[in-house]
Amino acid sequence: MSPESSAKGWRGRPDAGEQGSSVSPLDPGSPSRQQGRQHFQQQLQELETRALGGLDLIVEQLDRVLEALNHQDVELAQMVIVDDDRVDGRYLEVHQGILSLLALQAPVAGDLRVVAALLHVMKCIERMGDQCVNIAKLIPLSGHEPPVRRELLDALLKMGAYARSEVTQSKSAFAGRDVELAEDLVRQDREINRLNRDIFRMAIEIGEDPDTREWAMLMTLVARALERVGDNAVDIGEQVAFVVTGLFREFSDSSHTMGVGGASDAGTV
Repeated sequence: MSPESSAKGWRGRPDAGEQGSSVSPLDPGSPSRQQGRQHFQQQLQELETRALGGLDLIVEQLDRVLEALNHQDVELAQMVIVDDDRVDGRYLEVHQGILSLLALQAPVAGDLRVVAALLHVMKCIERMGDQCVNIAKLIPLSGHEPPVRRELLDALLKMGAYARSEVTQSKSAFAGRDVELAEDLVRQDREINRLNRDIFRMAIEIGEDPDTREWAMLMTLVARALERVGDNAVDIGEQVAFVVTGLFREFSDSSHTMGVGGASDAGTV
């Protein structure tokens, strides 16, 4: 075939750009690209559901450890310690799922914020689970019949109820992308902080009996653990604002004991 006829033959075939049904797979509008995005969105939603389900595990752990604290139930406290493996397993499951997802696609804009937020949420959940374990480990140290002071114990249980409420509210706020509900977590967290200070005051004024003082000091550690659960719930709330706005800001100013609303922009994604 002569070069001329060869050129004519080549020009005789329709170019890929001239075929209406032929689209580059790299084209954002191509069916394969759209299917890939849909699959990515589905996987990301499933990971978010699994992550937020971890907060349900924390509520279960809180319920059991508070009951164990109230009734000095050492066996129930041991169950809390053993069940921390479920929380750790959920953390590893979601973390690995996110890494696998990132290996297949590179999320941008809102999807990237959700991925980053879920990694932070899972870390908060893992820490809350550890705090429940810390409380459970303290319960046997005070003995089977500790010299309980009801006023102090009731303050702890009230503190635990606030912490539980914060955990459930942080889940609702994240699932609904509700920034206002997320910001309301600070209100409950103030009550937890107030009770923490009250418990510490009651502990140092509890009297001279060595056993009672020892029990009271252990309860201040319990209060500290519950306070950290509340702090992590607020951290999850801050991730809600990040996902919605693209700006990270702290809901409370850590440089002021009771300060609220100090915003610190750390950049946009």
